[in-house]
Amino acid sequence: MEKSKGDTERKWVDPDDAPEMDDDWFERAEIRLGDKIIRRGRPPGSAKRLVSLRLDQAVIDHFRAGGPGWQSRLNEALRKAAGL
Repeated sequence: MEKSKGDTERKWVDPDDAPEMDDDWFERAEIRLGDKIIRRGRPPGSAKRLVSLRLDQAVIDHFRAGGPGWQSRLNEALRKAAGL
């Protein structure tokens, strides 16, 4: 008696049938550093707003020279100048 092999045959998948990786796919993609998921953008509930502001290049250079976090330091200096 011959044994049935069942469904052991591999089914070939054409790589052209893969879903398209469009902008929406990348927007929903997770960015990982090892096992940690890196979140993009401001955290939910943030009170900060994006604005366009023209500043002297010397002011920008001064704050950028301090390294990462320069925008937060600039924000703090503006709050202090506004008496907030």
